[in-house]
Amino acid sequence: MGMIEVDGVRFGYDEAGEGSPVVLLHAGLADRRMWDHQFAALAEHHRVIRYDRRGHGDSQAAEGTVSHHRDLLALMSVLGIDRAALAGSSMGGAYALDAALAAPERVTRVVLIGAGLSGHEWPEPMASESREAMLAAVPWEKLKRYQDHSAERVDEADVHAIADANVRYLVVGPHRTRADVDQDFYARALEMCEGVYRREWTDPKWTEDLPGTRHRLGEITAPTLVIIGREDGSGLLELADMFEREIPGAARLDLPGTGHLPPMERPAEVTEALRSWFRDQEADVTR
Repeated sequence: MGMIEVDGVRFGYDEAGEGSPVVLLHAGLADRRMWDHQFAALAEHHRVIRYDRRGHGDSQAAEGTVSHHRDLLALMSVLGIDRAALAGSSMGGAYALDAALAAPERVTRVVLIGAGLSGHEWPEPMASESREAMLAAVPWEKLKRYQDHSAERVDEADVHAIADANVRYLVVGPHRTRADVDQDFYARALEMCEGVYRREWTDPKWTEDLPGTRHRLGEITAPTLVIIGREDGSGLLELADMFEREIPGAARLDLPGTGHLPPMERPAEVTEALRSWFRDQEADVTR
């Protein structure tokens, strides 16, 4: 574990291995620990970096207006990385796409795992199902106070409840139950998600600078692999279809019986997919 300062902001990060660079971008409900299996395995042949976004894990709180893909590119520069492959889970995938459009010369390959999309609005029924799950966990009056930071204190029971609702709906998937997944995996996902909400409700409020990536998928030039768990939310399945359809030459891997965090739920399969996709990375970097 280490810390690195980028443009005056301290980020928690890990680095291992030698070879062509790979940067792992975690999901919004997690932190960089979600990549434990892939980080160790890929380091056998690559220089691998994983880091916590602002407001997650060990990184400094997000304040003011934040641009996560600019943070990513700046972190690469501080580490002396001109070009890298990016693997992003959930919103980490969204920021990988943002970076690939903002600086295509710096992104050699992309892997999108249950990826989101900057500025995207979730369609029905996913939007209403997710909202109902959150409100069943924490009443709207309390949830609103937490979100606008007007609550006098944050109840740890509410942190657990909202995180558990998110893990049940997204990580497990809307059509499965907790009993359908490995319980150690569930516990690790829940711990990370609790950390996300604990910080979201107590750190300073911030806003995000969102690029118009959803209108520019056809401009992606980096070879792209789309990975999706078939038990993921309907809106994320639809996004996977969009990525495959609109990103030129995109390849796709569907994982049956898998929810929103395949790197944790199906670590061996995801690691092998990444190894295979990055196998020609050295040629991409020197081309």
